[in-house]
Amino acid sequence: MITNRTSRDHAEALVQMALRSSKTISETARELELNSETLRGWVKKHQKRNEPAAGAPLTLDERARLKEQDRRIRELEAEVSFLKKAAAYFAKDPR
Repeated sequence: MITNRTSRDHAEALVQMALRSSKTISETARELELNSETLRGWVKKHQKRNEPAAGAPLTLDERARLKEQDRRIRELEAEVSFLKKAAAYFAKDPR
């Protein structure tokens, strides 16, 4: 809960600082002299407010990334299949 002491704008600035930081929320909160659970709650609320709605259409960048990931998955699955066959071949008894 944002108190009178901390305005919404200030809380939002602290959330942005926490999200941009490479440190954990607890470390960032300690540096900012805040309770870590307070900052964590603000971050969760921010993320919930700013996440896209379920079922929202993908952006062009997301589609491109998804297509590339699908291609990479197919490639890796083919490699795994080949390696399984190679392992089975070399595991055969040479007699």
